[in-house]
Amino acid sequence: MTNALTTIDALDAAGLATGAKRELLERVVERFRLRITPEMAGVASGGVAAQFVPDARELVTRPEELTDPIGDRRFSPAPGLTHRYADRVILAVTQACEVYCRFCFRRETVGAAGVLPEADFLQALDYIARTPAIREVILTGGDPLSLSPRRLESVLARLEAVPHVESLRIHSRVPVVAPARMDGAMLAALDRDKPVHLVIHTNHPDEMTPAAQAALRALSRAGVAMFSQSVLLRGVNDDADVLEALFRGLIRNRVKPYYLHHCDLAEGTSHFRTTIAEGRALMAELKRRLSGLAMPTYVLDIPGGAGKVGLMGAAAEEGPDGWVVTDRHGGRHLYQDPERP
Repeated sequence: MTNALTTIDALDAAGLATGAKRELLERVVERFRLRITPEMAGVASGGVAAQFVPDARELVTRPEELTDPIGDRRFSPAPGLTHRYADRVILAVTQACEVYCRFCFRRETVGAAGVLPEADFLQALDYIARTPAIREVILTGGDPLSLSPRRLESVLARLEAVPHVESLRIHSRVPVVAPARMDGAMLAALDRDKPVHLVIHTNHPDEMTPAAQAALRALSRAGVAMFSQSVLLRGVNDDADVLEALFRGLIRNRVKPYYLHHCDLAEGTSHFRTTIAEGRALMAELKRRLSGLAMPTYVLDIPGGAGKVGLMGAAAEEGPDGWVVTDRHGGRHLYQDPERP
């Protein structure tokens, strides 16, 4: 792990403490962990800073907010494993991250533990091996690329050895927030016989530092297919110009914009959430500006675990009581936008 900022004192020294009373910020970080890499501290102004610097508004929990917004635990057949879709599983190989995002939907658990214990990993691997419908394993956490190259290679090799697993996917912020970790050893660990797809989480064009761009170039040269996921965040990137710059920057760096997530109902995050109508309007504007290659899919992870739904089509309908979204099985769910002050 990098030499990151993890305390309010460290934020003060870096000039990143907000104007809120210190005791409020201390209460925030007692509940939701703080970690900012030097790379992100170096560009932490405006939209970048809001993603990582604690805010007293995180102490406000609204009735609709959840400790497990997307239902990870509801669909967990083995430790660290979530099996929500028939052909793929999510495997949380670590709870550690290089940065802790203030809007994270797993903010209640990230940082609480480190690497998934070997006994738990073996239980998850056994479930995957005896479930032939599983074609893809998605490594998440925490952040899988915070593992050592040796440990990551071991995990990937054992998953790759399962005959019916056809591809591996890794969701990570590391290439952007801690690009020095993408060294020769890490690139070698990612060089597999079966395809590895890397989904990079980035939300603001200022995160694409020269070091981050160099890391993405190295990954591309190593043959790793790269996609992105971003979260639509009020005060960070809820602006067509910002999102256009982000998605164009990703394309220039050989990363296909994949998902733009509507912000999840994690506790203490209401100040980050836009309305769905605002998100749809942004996407409509971006469609006028960008090619299809640069356009992500705008999605909502339905609270409770019903899966993702695209928000630009008929699966999302606005009604008198809020939005009604239809899941992949035809189930209908009510989603209400946040109340604005």
